[in-house]
Amino acid sequence: MRPSEKSARRQPLPESGIAQSTAENLLGDFSALLQQIGAAEMWLACESAVHPVAGQISSVAGLRRFLETYLSEILLPLELPAIARACGQVRRGELRELIALDQKIASEPRLAPFASASRTIGSMQLQRLRPLRDERTVQRYLSAVKDGQAQGWHTLVYGLTLAVYSIPLRQGLLHYARETISGLAHAAGGSAHLFNPAGQEMLETIFSRLPDGVEEAVPACEL
Repeated sequence: MRPSEKSARRQPLPESGIAQSTAENLLGDFSALLQQIGAAEMWLACESAVHPVAGQISSVAGLRRFLETYLSEILLPLELPAIARACGQVRRGELRELIALDQKIASEPRLAPFASASRTIGSMQLQRLRPLRDERTVQRYLSAVKDGQAQGWHTLVYGLTLAVYSIPLRQGLLHYARETISGLAHAAGGSAHLFNPAGQEMLETIFSRLPDGVEEAVPACEL
């Protein structure tokens, strides 16, 4: 990141102009990593972590059951609060708390099957943040990951990214949730189902639950 961009990171992003485009590009970059590196591996992890559905998703109803289980057991109770909490900790410069959260995630059995994909995505995004030399929390977290004190979970790195670039938390959480659900739906072999009216209606029904889940996760930013 060039020095000329430093001031843009220190102020809330307006809802128009270059700053808004920067926010969208950052979220898009992270989504690309999630889709490219994590979708297939996270789907395989979901088979055992969420529900043993391997080979069983042959209908819109089956895909909906899988996505609703992931939503209620992983995304809403674990991932979104972790992102929000990491975002708040980075904003406040709480490195020790961030590392403690990283270690807590490592002890969560429901997330264990996702560890490899999560660390891969997190590591790649962290490397993109390495040029931010003036961001002490970023640099110290990078060092903690390098030294093995932290794992660099993709949810925490995503929260860190939201904080560093002053991306509105609700916007970031909703974007993450929609992209993750969409990626898993396609990785689960549901593409054929998602292009018919029933599949589209099912996905919109899942999406309609996300705003409330985001609102429930937001308070974690202050913890």
